[in-house]
Amino acid sequence: MLAVWRPWDAGPAYTDAKGARVVEFKLASRLLGRSLDEVVVIPRGKHRRRPLLVLLHGRGSSASQWLSDELFAELARLGRRAPALLIVAGGDHSYYHDRDDGPWGSYVLKEAIPAGLRRTGADPHRVAIGGISMGGFGAFDLARISPGRFCAVGGHSPALWLSGGDTAPGAFDDAEDFARHDVVRAARTGRPFGRTPVWLDAGASDPFLSADREFARRLHVPLYVSPGGHDRSYWHRHAPDYLRFYAAALSRC
Repeated sequence: MLAVWRPWDAGPAYTDAKGARVVEFKLASRLLGRSLDEVVVIPRGKHRRRPLLVLLHGRGSSASQWLSDELFAELARLGRRAPALLIVAGGDHSYYHDRDDGPWGSYVLKEAIPAGLRRTGADPHRVAIGGISMGGFGAFDLARISPGRFCAVGGHSPALWLSGGDTAPGAFDDAEDFARHDVVRAARTGRPFGRTPVWLDAGASDPFLSADREFARRLHVPLYVSPGGHDRSYWHRHAPDYLRFYAAALSRC
């Protein structure tokens, strides 16, 4: 099965979906007032009520950032334990939070996830969320404001900052917007995820590594660091690790 790619992507990241079904569908978001391209992946084999893994992409990217030969190979290895996947469109730089140009966080929780559950027939009580870079920040922020909603949360090279002055242009509307969604501060002052299992990883040369270290330290969770940067080759290489973490957490949920 050949991947379908879009002009702003680097190109097809996989050549064989290992029997999984990859389906793109349009979601007409009432909250955002626009139509977005969502992707679901349904693993091979019959299994009623699989769990659902919600995946968020990075800035300026799309679903293809997640889809790779490594990911599909691990889904096949997981067999009946493999979750269905929903890869949520996040625009260019929404950072998946409610902001001046639209309620992006509310759209994920109230529109995209319900649509993914309908499309996959997955179990609504067994849902995990994770993201790459911008999507890693979004996953942590959404899990923070939805206590108990997710069976696991993960950030893969998450785009985190220790202060509003350090943030990338366009990531937040202003200082007040950053303060409302400062996940590192939330980790300093409490337990934003309760007992929810948390995954954090980054490449040894990732520009977000110092903030990610501080976040992990405050949460008292491991930060997995290995050679690599902030790029697709790093994320695709570690996709099997991510899927095994989510599948294990979902099986215990």
